[in-house]
Amino acid sequence: MLKEYLAQIPDGQAKSDGIALGLRVADGVLTLRVGDGADAPDAYRPRTTPGRYVATAPVIGPMWPKVTPFVLNDMAQFRPGPPVALKSQAWADAYNEIKQFGKNSTTRTALQTETGRLWFYTGPSTFMPIAIQLSRARQLGVAENARLSALLSMATHDAIGAVLEAKYHYEFWRPVTAIRNGDIDGNPKTERDATWEPLGPTPMHPEYPCAHCIVAHAAGTVMQAFFGTGPRPEFTLTAPTAPGVTHRWTRLEDFMEEPSNARV
Repeated sequence: MLKEYLAQIPDGQAKSDGIALGLRVADGVLTLRVGDGADAPDAYRPRTTPGRYVATAPVIGPMWPKVTPFVLNDMAQFRPGPPVALKSQAWADAYNEIKQFGKNSTTRTALQTETGRLWFYTGPSTFMPIAIQLSRARQLGVAENARLSALLSMATHDAIGAVLEAKYHYEFWRPVTAIRNGDIDGNPKTERDATWEPLGPTPMHPEYPCAHCIVAHAAGTVMQAFFGTGPRPEFTLTAPTAPGVTHRWTRLEDFMEEPSNARV
């Protein structure tokens, strides 16, 4: 988009000065973030007992809870309350709902499967393309686009930091672990399934809270501030995790809710 925008501006001193200013600002942001903790070594300690096997794949983002935020006071500022108690009815309800939507589910619809696979895709590529589409529909200028991109980047950076802080604080087990160990959670309403598998690969970080749900809402809230709530020109998302699939929305609210449902 920047290349297309610059091509419309005649060459000259003003254009050169503007490009130079942009480069200085970019360099300033990179300098600002030096030492923010994002490149700290992985020091996560798996919980184990002597002689007991634990998974050996590296976990995702164990240093992120200590990364310097952009706008939060610290990554724990909005830490949610703990997961539901394993002996509760709420846990049994959640357990049995997720259990029925496993890899070999006969309950899950074709649309639910499609949506689940689409949202295996993660990161900025799930919301930046939408911001670009809405920007083009509104015909935002380069300065507005720069502000939009900066706010999206800061909001989602801090959102994922807050998510990972809570995940590694609570270290709640993933469904594949919980369902294959349903006989040891102290709840008589959670029947074990020794061979249960999820629809897709389990990410290497703790379960709670939902990362995609929170990041999508952070990105969507920024875009709502720019473009408003309610109906918008149609915007779409495709993903390499669901070849040939395109999801379409006309409301940011619907985009924000979809990954929450997909994560069930």
